[in-house]
Amino acid sequence: MLWQQMEQSVILGWDFYGPVIMFVVLVALAVPVWAAIGASAILMLVWSGALPLSLVGERLFSGIDAFALTAVPLFILTGDALVRTGLSRKFLDVAEALTQFAKGGFGSATVLVCGMFAAISGSDAAGAAAVGRMTIDRLVESGYPRPYACALVAAGACTGILIPPSIAYIIIGLVLGISASTLFLAAVIPGLAILVSILVTNIIMNRLNGWEGGGNISAGEYFSRLGKALKSGWYAFIVPGIIFYGIFSGRLTPTEAGATAVVVTILMGFILGTLKLSDFPAMLVSSAKVNGVILPIIAFSVPLAEALAIIGVPQGFVAVATGLSEEPWVLILLMVGILVAAGCVMETTPNIVILAPILLPLAEEIGMNEIQFCIMMITALGVGFITPPLGLNLFVVSGITGESILKIAYRAVPFVFFMLIVTLMIAYIPAISTALLPDIFK
Repeated sequence: MLWQQMEQSVILGWDFYGPVIMFVVLVALAVPVWAAIGASAILMLVWSGALPLSLVGERLFSGIDAFALTAVPLFILTGDALVRTGLSRKFLDVAEALTQFAKGGFGSATVLVCGMFAAISGSDAAGAAAVGRMTIDRLVESGYPRPYACALVAAGACTGILIPPSIAYIIIGLVLGISASTLFLAAVIPGLAILVSILVTNIIMNRLNGWEGGGNISAGEYFSRLGKALKSGWYAFIVPGIIFYGIFSGRLTPTEAGATAVVVTILMGFILGTLKLSDFPAMLVSSAKVNGVILPIIAFSVPLAEALAIIGVPQGFVAVATGLSEEPWVLILLMVGILVAAGCVMETTPNIVILAPILLPLAEEIGMNEIQFCIMMITALGVGFITPPLGLNLFVVSGITGESILKIAYRAVPFVFFMLIVTLMIAYIPAISTALLPDIFK
């Protein structure tokens, strides 16, 4: 019965399999992902006749002709400016002062500063690089093995796409036609839950191994150090304050919040004397390189999504999945498994572009809210940043430390386990994603 369903499904047509095979081969040959997606989309359009090739160029431009999308380069630039102005070190000072009472305090401070950086840049790789350069050597001096210190930073940096404002939520909102501001609000609790899971994991590992001492501090000394850290670095929190207040109060769109954050960060750099005009070329080029990877993928997502919809791939996938089981909990587990596996082998943006339009109909078929689906998808993909073979954060921290990727990945296993638990909670408990939303979205 299941085989007959699959035979009748359009998924088995060569107008789908041919482009998929081409995509896999091109990626295996190290062709840029945007080019692989573009070539596969064009082949699918030719074989299926879904869209005249004369209109492909128009669709490419329409794919990136969105006001909300301008927030992406702005948040990327804000994160780069944050590092160059030295404000990120102020975050670390405050985070260290907040956690000094606990055994394993600097490890917890490292995770907290990853979350703070995520609340501004929306990028995991940028967070891993910036925080890793500041903390890994100090973590080793505090008693942590170097591979574990690298894994801790890599895991903490996963919050870059999970804590709003997140570039991933802007992209999935654009692909599925959902307001980025709504997704940001829905992602607050799940993002913080992931951050807490990483903190708890580090505390458990530290207790089991006795890596970092400390925590023997009086209340008076604690508040004295915290007061000094806040006094010397309070202004660093102006930038995330503007972003959060502007977006969640409704006074600013994500794009406007990103633009305001860039201007304020640059002005603060000039006032503090940590940023010069000569820094701008390198800063702009660095941000442009990151943005140049994301935008072509989004541009090609439009003709690809139209081709997939016309040949019926989403409907065919729903038919095959429901043929395997009609139990919602099984289908949710199937989606989470697909997303985690996809996150292990490909970056977030192409995964969103390819999988979101295919999996959303299945989620709706079993009664899952589209907002909950988006949060579940981004969280599951986030786990892939610390899992081989891609594991982008693993490569970033390995690149700045020279540590073996496999050793870092092995030390990251406990973090993956606890992050998966939170991911499953998000998938099965809608309230985690919708608690802060107006009733219309629940």
